[in-house]
Amino acid sequence: MRSKKLSVQLLTAIAISFMISVIIIGSILLSVLGYFFENPNDVTLFNLLWLLAVILTFIISLLVIIRKKIKYIQHITDSVQAIANGKLGNTIEIKGNDELSQLATNINYMSKELENKFNHERQIESAKNELISNISHDLRTPLTSIIGYVDLLRKKEYRDDEQLNEYLETVYSKSQNFKKLINELFEYTKLTSPDLKLNFTEVELGRLLEQIIGEYTPILEKEGLVIQKSIPEEDIHVSMDIEKMVRVYDNLLMNVIKYSMKPSIIKVDLYVVDIKAILSISNQVEKLPVQDVTKLFERFYRGDKARKEDGGSGIGLAIAQRIIELHGGTIKADYREDWLTFTIEYIIKE
Repeated sequence: MRSKKLSVQLLTAIAISFMISVIIIGSILLSVLGYFFENPNDVTLFNLLWLLAVILTFIISLLVIIRKKIKYIQHITDSVQAIANGKLGNTIEIKGNDELSQLATNINYMSKELENKFNHERQIESAKNELISNISHDLRTPLTSIIGYVDLLRKKEYRDDEQLNEYLETVYSKSQNFKKLINELFEYTKLTSPDLKLNFTEVELGRLLEQIIGEYTPILEKEGLVIQKSIPEEDIHVSMDIEKMVRVYDNLLMNVIKYSMKPSIIKVDLYVVDIKAILSISNQVEKLPVQDVTKLFERFYRGDKARKEDGGSGIGLAIAQRIIELHGGTIKADYREDWLTFTIEYIIKE
């Protein structure tokens, strides 16, 4: 429905006000006309009074007619002032179908957008503070251990060469974990940068997966894990940054090795649904690393036991999720009857 122009409404109000003033003044004149016929010298006064009466009647009539618009403008002004004072998300009731209602609609949209942006920035700030806190914890733990062992070595507080080598090996291991954590943190920071640019290349997904699975097969077999794969023979072309997506597969397969029952079976299935290529990787786990599988993708979310055992960062799956999101895809986790399944969806390149 086309909106009524505010200018048309104002012109209509002016015309109606003028007609009302003429009618009212005409009625009054009929009652006092006899007096001026008897006193022709008062004609000038008559004209002046008539003009004044017309003007006053016109103004009063116009104000009565447009009073709702004036109140609505004041309501809009007050609402904008409230938004300016920090009441983000505050909305204006939409009345009518003209420029004022359109203005109110635009202000409502602006108010909601500002509220969403403010909430998003607040979430980012909260996440940043959480990230800093988690980083401090994860960096401090191996660093404290390294400092402790180095201090023992500096003071030569070891029994023999065997214990010396044991301390040196521990320092080296902790240093490697420390380096890994810093590298993953740096990688995640780059992936969340708005200036990040991916190097997209068209890839035949089935062939890429066959290659990666072939590389991991000896490692998996050594751990007592056997892969059952289902990859279609027809080509499935997707556009991806190969280096970064291989990082995702590496992360998922390393999680399979770390948390699977041994011996057990690993299932890798690739299939197509409409315009999406879907990859699922399933493995049997004795105990789920977390109670809620959605928390697997949260930065640094890991159990204390896992932190102590392997010194991992807990950021690997967050990196994987971010990479897939940058490709316009999705990743989710599901746990049923001892089977943990990661499912990745891609858009097939036409």
